[in-house]
Amino acid sequence: MRARPVASRVLCVALATVLSWSVPAWASDGDQPSVTTTSTRETGVGVFFTAGDRVHISSTPPITASAHGWWIDPDGGSAKAKVTVELQVEKSGGGWRTVATGSKTVKQGGGSSRRANARKTCVGGAQTKWRSRVDVDIIGEADTPEKLVTPTQVLACGAG
Repeated sequence: MRARPVASRVLCVALATVLSWSVPAWASDGDQPSVTTTSTRETGVGVFFTAGDRVHISSTPPITASAHGWWIDPDGGSAKAKVTVELQVEKSGGGWRTVATGSKTVKQGGGSSRRANARKTCVGGAQTKWRSRVDVDIIGEADTPEKLVTPTQVLACGAG
């Protein structure tokens, strides 16, 4: 791992805090509200942030639950990462079940061309608890098991 000065780490934590409460226009699908959640990891490319929006109903037909994931390199590096988004529903006995997965290899930054998406067509309108898990694997770097888990959302969208 590349060593980082303490001031840089503090700046990165502050950035993560700000991003956690921001609502970037590009983090949502159409006019759906979105809150960005981030987590911080350090690899050979340095500190980076895993980011994802809350599961929401997509603005494009058919009616689907949708979630996005991306990554942010505060140093603006040129590395690419495979971003995987798992769309999950809460099981009746507890725990979570993955109902859709999407992945894409992208440069850092987010936006419609630099994020992965997972979608699941709604099966009826049952009130269902949804969340997503976002995994970022920097190409050419050793991976760690951490995954970002977004806040639970209750949507009128059954998973079947």
